[in-house]
Amino acid sequence: MKLERNSKLLRIFLGELDKLHGTPLYEALVLEAKKQGVAGATVLRGILSYGASSRIHSAKLLDLSLDLPVTIEIVDEQDKIEAFVDVANAMIEEAGCGALITIEAVEVIHYKPKK
Repeated sequence: MKLERNSKLLRIFLGELDKLHGTPLYEALVLEAKKQGVAGATVLRGILSYGASSRIHSAKLLDLSLDLPVTIEIVDEQDKIEAFVDVANAMIEEAGCGALITIEAVEVIHYKPKK
């Protein structure tokens, strides 16, 4: 697969405890992206966040949060990102959780599999 230099970056911000049919929502989203042929996805776990609810999620040693922030980053061409956003939004709605979805332009410099 080849990525065009001018692509899009999709970011989905969730809580690590968000689930869809018993599966972590971040995992369900990544597996669905792979199923749809999206170029790639990475899940990042945060140590501190707050969002629309203004509730602090923290990884402090004495106050371990069981719901740390999770960000899924997905890069692909605009048409694939736009198609996946609709699917991701439906999955998030079905899970009934809070989330933030953003898209921004990115310049792909290097995208190749291991030899």
